[in-house]
Amino acid sequence: MTTDNSVNAAPLHLAIVGGGPTCTYVLERLAALVRGRRDPVALEIVVYDLSGEFGPGQVHSPDQTRTSYLNRVVGQVAFAADESVVDAGPLLSAVERPTLLEWCRKKFEETGDPIYDMVAEDWPKRFVHGEALRDQFTGYVEILRATEGVEVTLRQAEVVDLEERGDRFAVLTADGAPAYEADYVLMLTGHSSNRPELDPRQAHLARFAAEHEARLVPSAYPLERSLDPAYTGPGTTVACLGMGLTGIDVLLYLTEGRGGTFERDADGELHYVPCGAEPDSIVAFSRSGLFTFARPYNEKERDIASLEYKGPFLTAGAVTELRRTVGVPNVIGGAPKRQLDFERHVFPLILLEMALLQYGVQYGPEFREAAIAAARPAYEKFLADADAFADHQEAGDFLVAPVEELALAVGERVDDVLAGRTALAVHAGGGPADPESAGLPPVDRAVRAFLTVVYGAERTEALLSEAADPHVFAAAVAAAESPWRHATSASEHRFSWERTINPVPVPEGGYTSPEEYVETFLDFLDRDIRWAAQGNLSNPAKAAADAAWRDMRGVVIEAVDFGGLLASSHRTFLGVYTPHHNRLCQGASVEAMEKVTALIRSGRVDVSVGPGARLECDEERGLFRVDGPATGAARYADVLVDARVHGFDAERDVMPVYPNLLRRGIVRKWANPGLGEPDFVPGGLDLTPEFHPVRADDRVESRITFLGPPSEGVMYHQIGALRPNKDHHVIRDILCWIHAFMPREDSSPAQGSTAQPPAAGAMTKELERNPS
Repeated sequence: MTTDNSVNAAPLHLAIVGGGPTCTYVLERLAALVRGRRDPVALEIVVYDLSGEFGPGQVHSPDQTRTSYLNRVVGQVAFAADESVVDAGPLLSAVERPTLLEWCRKKFEETGDPIYDMVAEDWPKRFVHGEALRDQFTGYVEILRATEGVEVTLRQAEVVDLEERGDRFAVLTADGAPAYEADYVLMLTGHSSNRPELDPRQAHLARFAAEHEARLVPSAYPLERSLDPAYTGPGTTVACLGMGLTGIDVLLYLTEGRGGTFERDADGELHYVPCGAEPDSIVAFSRSGLFTFARPYNEKERDIASLEYKGPFLTAGAVTELRRTVGVPNVIGGAPKRQLDFERHVFPLILLEMALLQYGVQYGPEFREAAIAAARPAYEKFLADADAFADHQEAGDFLVAPVEELALAVGERVDDVLAGRTALAVHAGGGPADPESAGLPPVDRAVRAFLTVVYGAERTEALLSEAADPHVFAAAVAAAESPWRHATSASEHRFSWERTINPVPVPEGGYTSPEEYVETFLDFLDRDIRWAAQGNLSNPAKAAADAAWRDMRGVVIEAVDFGGLLASSHRTFLGVYTPHHNRLCQGASVEAMEKVTALIRSGRVDVSVGPGARLECDEERGLFRVDGPATGAARYADVLVDARVHGFDAERDVMPVYPNLLRRGIVRKWANPGLGEPDFVPGGLDLTPEFHPVRADDRVESRITFLGPPSEGVMYHQIGALRPNKDHHVIRDILCWIHAFMPREDSSPAQGSTAQPPAAGAMTKELERNPS
C-alpha cells in the first residue's frame, strides 16, 4: 500500500472506531503533526461512536450522574503530548493543550462554580473530566478541519464488522448506511462487558432472573440506564456484587444520586441524610468482603520526577537476570522466551520493596540505606537461584529477613527511648555511647522519624523539647494521641503482607454476629481513611503500597507482557495478584470512602455478609440470596447488580464487531502456551508489539490497530488516562500508529514546539509500560 498522501495525492482514508478519551489523544497528535508539517498531507478521517459523546465517550459523559469520581487526582490528567514525550514531533501551543487542572482553573474563573475550584491533589468528578474532554476534542477537530487537505467526519453509529475489500477495509455499521472504506482502521472501543448468557460467571444468574421476579443487572454502566428507579427504588433490596470502584459508584448513585445528602456534625463525622427515593437496603458483597482501600493523599504531586519511587531491587534488570537464571524456555508468537513464575520469582521482590519502603518511612532515610546494604547479599542469592526456595513464602521471608532484623533492633531502641529506659542523648552524642547500637543507623534520627509518623511534625518537635529528662519525655509521649490512630510502640509497627491484604481477619470460629463484624469493619475503614489522609510519603503502609504496586508497575508489566509468565502463573497473576494491585493502589478517594462509611453507619448500605460471601438463587422465594459464612448473615435481594470488572473476551463481548472479526479470521484470541499444563487464554486478541492483530492464518494485519482493552492478555495494564509531564505509553502507542502512514519529517521550527529527548542522565520521564 502506498503512503504517498501529500495534499495533491488522493487522501488517505482513516477510520477510528470509538470517539472517547483515547480518540481525543489521537486527534491531538494528528492536529499537531499535520499543522506542523512542511509538506501538507491529505487525510480523510471518519470517527465512529455509538453514544455520540465525541471526546468523553459514554463512560466520561458530561451528562452522567454527579456522584461518580474520576479515579485520578486532577493534577495527573492531560489531553495532549507535552515536552516530556520523546520524539512526539511538533506540539500544540500551551493554550491549545491545557491539562485538566488548567482547564478547571480557567472554567472556575469563567463560571465561579466551586466544582471547578481545584488544586493538583483534588479528585474531580467524572463528568468534569468529560466536559474537558469534549472541549479538547472539539478544539482538535477544528484544527484538523482548518488544515488544507484534511477532512474530519463524526458519525454516531455502532460499528458491527470490518469487511476486507481489496487493499481497504469496509466499516460496516448497524444502521446499514453505506460502508466507509478505510486504508487504516484504529479500534478504540474502550471498556465493554460480556453477554451474560455466555459468561460462565453470569449464565446461571441470567437464567434464574429470566424465570423469576428477581432482576439481574449484568453490567452497572451507564448507571442512569442500568439502575432504573422503577426496580431499584423504595421497597426494594439491591445486592451489589463487587466492592471496587464500580461498586462504590453504584452505592453513591443509589443514595446521593437519588437526592440523599451528606452532612458533618460538630465532631467532623460525616452522616447520611436519606431522601426517601433510595432502595430500602443495598447489600454490598464480594469474595474478599473489602472495598478498595482509600487512595492516599498524593504528596508526590509537588515533584513527581524526584518523588515517584524507583526501587533498588524490583527493577527491569532483575527481571532480565531472573529470566536468565530460572526462566523456563518456551516459544511465544514464534520467538523464544524464557518465562517466569510471578509468585515465585517476582512477588518476593515486591515484598522486599514493600518492607524497605514501610520501614524507611518509619525510621528515616539512614535506616533505608542501611537496610538496602543489609538486604543486598540475600537479594543477589535470590537472583542467582530463585528456585532454591520451597515456595514464594519462603523466598519472601528470606529476602525480607535482613530488613526485619534491622527494623527489630532499631525498634527496640526506639521503644527504650520512648519509654524513658534510655535517654535520647545516649544516641545523640550527648551521653555515654551505647555499644549495642554500634553498626545500626542513628537511633536518634529513627526516634524523630517514628514520632513524626505517629504524631506529625509539629507534635514531634514539642515532644522532643522534653527529651532532656527521660521520665518527663516518656510521660509526654504516653499522653500524646496519634491523629492517624497509629500504634505508639515501634514494636507494633511490623510489616506483614497478610495483614496488608486481610486487615479485617476472621477470628477462629467466625464472628459472633453480623453486628460485631460491621463494627470491626467500620473500625478498619476509619483507620484506613486516616492513613490515606496522612499521605503516600508520610504513612508507612500507604507509602509501601503506592510505591511498590503503582510507581514500579512498569517493572511488573515488563515481567508479564508477551508471555513473560508461565501459563498457570499468568492465570494466577490475573486472578489473584491483579485484584491485590487494584485494592492496594487503585482505590477511591478519601472523600468517596467517607461517604461509603457514612452509608454503612446509616444502615442504608449493608456489608454484614462479610468475606467469602455465597450467592445463591432462592427458587422458593424467587429472589437472590447472599449468605455470610463468617458472620452468619443471610440477605435476600430483588435486584442483583454485577459491579465486577468484565475482562475483555472477544468471543463473549456485547459488541458484535469482535465476534464478527473472529468469525472472519481477521483476528484471533491470544494464548499463552502451557508447558506440560493447559494453555491460558485470557480473552484478549493476539497482537504484535505494534498492536496489529495476528490473523487466524498467522499473518499480521498491519492495516488494523487495537489499543486499550482488546490488548489485555498479551499485554497488561493498557487502560489509563493520559498524564502530564510523562513519556506516557498511550502517546507512544498512538505515534506508532500514525507513523505507519505519515512518516516523520526532520525536526523543524514549525508551529508549536518540538519535544526533545531528556539530557543524558536525566530521569524526568516515567515509562508506564516498558517494551517487552
